[in-house]
Amino acid sequence: MRAFTITALLAILPALSLTSPVPEIQSRALGQTGSYTVSGLGARKKQLIACGANELDLAIAMLETERMSTDYTYGDGKTSDSANFGVFKQNWGMLRQSVGRYSGKSANDWNTGAELNSNLCLDISLRHESQNHFGEGLWFAGHRNGASGLSNPNTQDIQNYKDAVYWIRNQLYYYNNGADMTSDVRFWVDVPPI
Repeated sequence: MRAFTITALLAILPALSLTSPVPEIQSRALGQTGSYTVSGLGARKKQLIACGANELDLAIAMLETERMSTDYTYGDGKTSDSANFGVFKQNWGMLRQSVGRYSGKSANDWNTGAELNSNLCLDISLRHESQNHFGEGLWFAGHRNGASGLSNPNTQDIQNYKDAVYWIRNQLYYYNNGADMTSDVRFWVDVPPI
């Protein structure tokens, strides 16, 4: 009887591992995580999706601001290459290095990035162009820590930020059969601001 029980358990073990709804992130060091409802967030998610956003875009925007909006302090309280714009809080230094629209612009032209605050489709398009330029890993490094992240992309802080975004993406895309891609649910991870 005991051999039968062990054999039966071994037989269903592969099936149990296949039913896991969310692929796990290897060696993640997440802070606290959770979710709550934000009235109107589903409509905002739909606006992003209509402009070409994917689940990774939604996760980045969701981690950066509660309402996936641009109602934060202008430039995110920063200037020059450190100034952030749009729902993703893209920094001017990376934008001017990676997208054709800002080719030839200098750090002093940082106010140009403000157009992302009022043009959601442009914001999403330029995030994609910037990520295509740098590659996903280096884009995350520069997004999190600017020029120092680009030159030193393998810090624990950058990895923690990426893991937080990936965790949110997985919640959006895999749980509830993707229903939270357009629901009012906001997922969050406790990531220290920089």
